[in-house]
Amino acid sequence: MNTAHKTLSTLLGFGLAALLSNNATANEHRDRIHNNVRHDHPARHSVDAREHSQHKRINQGVRSGQLTKEETRGLATQQREIRQEKRQYRSDGKFTKAERKDVQQDLNKASKDIYQEKHDAETRK
Repeated sequence: MNTAHKTLSTLLGFGLAALLSNNATANEHRDRIHNNVRHDHPARHSVDAREHSQHKRINQGVRSGQLTKEETRGLATQQREIRQEKRQYRSDGKFTKAERKDVQQDLNKASKDIYQEKHDAETRK
């Protein structure tokens, strides 16, 4: 192989490596940013963490007998509707501040409902 051919091969190799590196960096950036909210953004975790916490509270209420089957069904339906709403909001690639606020308000109501159902006079038999 002559020197010009080696130099060309080397330059093509470096160019390909740089192209792949830039593509990987762009993919990492795209992967970190999802639905207009970074995966590590507190607003995203706030909604997801609250959903998780409410799920745990409902399960604890079932285990302790504080929630009847009917109460559990109603709370589970409410949680499913919130998840569907959140999924719908994020489906366009964005999760705006107004959409997050709406979901947070739904989670506030759900949290109050969980508390009320767990602390009413009805218990599982």
